[in-house]
Amino acid sequence: MKLAQLIRKTEARFRAARLHYGHGTDNARDDAAFLVLRGLGLPFDEDLGKDADPTRIEALVKKRITQRIPAAYLLNEAWLDGLPFYVDRRVIIPRSHIAFLFKDLRIRPRRILDLCTGSGCLAILAARAYPKAQVDASDISAAALEVAARNVRQHGLARRVRLVRSDLFEKLRGRYDLIVCNPPYVATPSMRKLPREHRYEPGIALAGGRQGLDYAGRILEAAPRYLCPGGLLVCEVGENKAALERAYPRIPFVWPRPEVFTLLLSRTAGAFRTPPRRPRAK
Repeated sequence: MKLAQLIRKTEARFRAARLHYGHGTDNARDDAAFLVLRGLGLPFDEDLGKDADPTRIEALVKKRITQRIPAAYLLNEAWLDGLPFYVDRRVIIPRSHIAFLFKDLRIRPRRILDLCTGSGCLAILAARAYPKAQVDASDISAAALEVAARNVRQHGLARRVRLVRSDLFEKLRGRYDLIVCNPPYVATPSMRKLPREHRYEPGIALAGGRQGLDYAGRILEAAPRYLCPGGLLVCEVGENKAALERAYPRIPFVWPRPEVFTLLLSRTAGAFRTPPRRPRAK
C-alpha cells in the first residue's frame, strides 16, 4: 500500500469513528497524516508515493479510535510553530496561540517568564525568538517540569532556560520584560463537557474555576509587581474574553488574537496598576 492510500484509509476510519481533534490537528485528514507519517518515523514532507506497511501502525490507529487517545500522546510527540516537543500525560499537548505572537511583539526582552510552562514549549520558543534573553519557566507540577526539562535539553537551551517549581509567582524574584502564560482557563461547566480526548490531559492544567478566570485573575493582580516598566504581559484565556472584560473593566486589554490578550505596563501608574475588581460568582 502506498503512503497516500494508507493516510486516506486512516482518515476514513477516523471520520467513521467521529473522533475529536484539537491537539495539534483540527481535522481527520491532518490527524491521520500525523499519526501515519510520524508513527512510521517519516518526515512530514515524505514522498506519499512510497510503499508503506499498514501493520506497523495498526496498533496506534486502533488505540486512537477505540480509546480516543490523542495522537500526540500515542507518539509522545507534538509540534508547535515548526518545532517538535516530547509529551506524555504529565502535560497538556502544546497548542497555545501565544507561540505565533513572538515575532509580532515589538520588544527586545532581556528577562522572560513563562508561567504554567507545562511541557516548556513556550519558554523554548521564546528563548529561540529572543536569543539574548534569559528565560524562567515555572509550573506548580513537578511532573510537568520533568517533561519541560527533557524538552529544554532536547533543544539545547539548558543554559538559558531555568525551570522553577512555583505556584504562579510564589517562588519567583525580580522583574521581567515579558511574561507569557497559558494558564488553566476551562470553566467548571465546560470541564464537564470536554470530549474524551481532553480527559487524557492533566485536569490541573485545564480547570480554571467556575468562570475560567481563577488563574487569569491572580496573574493580573500580581503581574505589575513582576514586570519591568514598559514590560508586557501576554496571557491566553480561551473563550473567556467577554467574561474577563466584564470582570476587569478598568484594565486596557489588547487582543492580538481572540483567545490571547496583551497588556503593556507603562512607566506611569495607568489602569493596569489599579487593583482589578474580582469576578463575582453567578
